[in-house]
Amino acid sequence: MRTAYALLLNRGLIRIPLSLPASAEFSITDMIDPYGCSQLDSQGSGVISVYRRPLPVTNLVFLTSITWDGREPDLRTQALNAALQHERPKTSPSEDQLDQIVGFETANYTAQVFDRAAGSLRAWGATAGPVAVSDQQFLVGINDPFGGNPTGALFDPDVFVLYEPWLQAPHTALTPARQAVIRGERVFNEKLITISGVAGLNDALGLQRIAGACSFCHDTPGVGNHSTDLPLDTGVSELGTRGLPRFSLSCHSGPLAGASFALTDPGRAAITGQCADIGKFKVPTLRGLAARPPYFHDGSANTLMDVVNFYDHRFAIGLTLQQKRDLVAFLKTL
Repeated sequence: MRTAYALLLNRGLIRIPLSLPASAEFSITDMIDPYGCSQLDSQGSGVISVYRRPLPVTNLVFLTSITWDGREPDLRTQALNAALQHERPKTSPSEDQLDQIVGFETANYTAQVFDRAAGSLRAWGATAGPVAVSDQQFLVGINDPFGGNPTGALFDPDVFVLYEPWLQAPHTALTPARQAVIRGERVFNEKLITISGVAGLNDALGLQRIAGACSFCHDTPGVGNHSTDLPLDTGVSELGTRGLPRFSLSCHSGPLAGASFALTDPGRAAITGQCADIGKFKVPTLRGLAARPPYFHDGSANTLMDVVNFYDHRFAIGLTLQQKRDLVAFLKTL
């Protein structure tokens, strides 16, 4: 019980019960469930409980996927289902009430305006802060690296250009902390990563290796989530994070029949029932990162440096210690 409470108190994880689709291409052949919250039948079907971080409830106009696993198609249905499941009202919310909820949700913007090391993030023409976010143009697919941009424009890896004005600032204004932020922004936009083994990306494109920076997946300009609904499996759920359940999945049908997986959360597959979606989660927005540790859907990264180290190891990027520190310094200003 103490461990279960620790998931909430130390990592901000909320238990999410999910009913596996009856037509799922996989079954759960083994399960370590320290809290006894999952209920499976002899065929490995039923209800499982997974533990996830709450997502930000601001900057929602930029979202292309609502929940970590995309089970809600839009904010309206999310509001309706949340009210029905959690409040248990005698009557369903009216259409006018749902309009007001969605209107309120999509009118809120957050972003950092001050950094303890770099000071004001709007000084000398920098475009940080929620006002700039609220003015950010957005269309679904607006900077899609796969050619789906509705404007016809090519993918621009310079997703964040908040601090480029600092390059023209007086030398006395470019403190070491601000120089680190400028360098970190460039690492985010420009440092090439050999992306491999990412389900939803490499397999979808038929490419074993893809060259792209952080902005390749976090491509929404000025915000950092993906500009289309693109759930990905980067391997976070395979870490076997302490305190979380662990599920062994066996695929008995579909294109991946015969494959097996061991992970702490089936991700989108618990909604679609497709083996190809095992371990996939949405690409989250990056705004307000400094205020919402721990990170990843399961809170397994305590700090932003832990996040950077995970990806540096996962993709053998070869970041120097200076580049890691610069990248963290930049991410903290979002």
